[in-house]
Amino acid sequence: MKTSMRQSDFLRLICASFLVMLLVNPVSTVFASEANQLISAQKTVTASGVVVPAQVSELGFLISGIASEVPVKEGEAVKAGQTLIVLDAPDLEFAVTEAQAALHSAQVYADLQKYRRVKNQRNGKIFYDVVPVEFRQRTDARLQQAQVSLELAQINLREATLTAPFDGVVASLKVIPGEFVQSDQAIVTLASLNNLQVETTDLSERDITQVTIGAPATISVEALNQTISGNVTSISPVANTVGGDVVFKVTIAFDKQPKNLLWGMTTEVTIGE
Repeated sequence: MKTSMRQSDFLRLICASFLVMLLVNPVSTVFASEANQLISAQKTVTASGVVVPAQVSELGFLISGIASEVPVKEGEAVKAGQTLIVLDAPDLEFAVTEAQAALHSAQVYADLQKYRRVKNQRNGKIFYDVVPVEFRQRTDARLQQAQVSLELAQINLREATLTAPFDGVVASLKVIPGEFVQSDQAIVTLASLNNLQVETTDLSERDITQVTIGAPATISVEALNQTISGNVTSISPVANTVGGDVVFKVTIAFDKQPKNLLWGMTTEVTIGE
């Protein structure tokens, strides 16, 4: 009888162990699933961003003067090398004209020296010799100096014309014909609006370590009600402080720029898998 009871107790113990395993295993599975989801979620970071041109320049003159020509207007697309503003610079124009005349005179004088003869008397006879080499060398030096002076005058005159350094759109124009322009004053903003990108504004120092160059990104543009894919192209090596928080700027390029996207539109970006 005692042996039978012990076997029964042993069977009940085995059944109870299986029951416990069945009850505990589903819970472990749920915990494992939640842990995997948490680890997966930690692979992505989110931040706010703003749409900016990939290339933008504030342009101005190195000299002061009155704007005589402004052949472009705001919103106009221009090509690299196209004239944006011309200053009235009569002194510089006269300097070029004067340098051209001096060069022409030096060139004529140098040409004449090739055929010039110097009268010499040797052994009671008169000879007409070519100009000494040293004299011709001094003449050539004067000619080269006149050429350099002209090139400098032309360079100075070019400073009176502001041209576009790259293809873009005139985003802002702060001068009209007849207005005085101060040197080192930004008067034209040129931007490549056909190549826009996103810069984050609040990506914290806690999240920046999870961002890498080339990482995929999803960009949500609320104004367009669109979500566009992209990728990280650069990470600022220097932090900024915004509202007391340390943040890093991350630049994201669109895989394909959407229509009607404008400079300054706000975005929400998710970076990572």
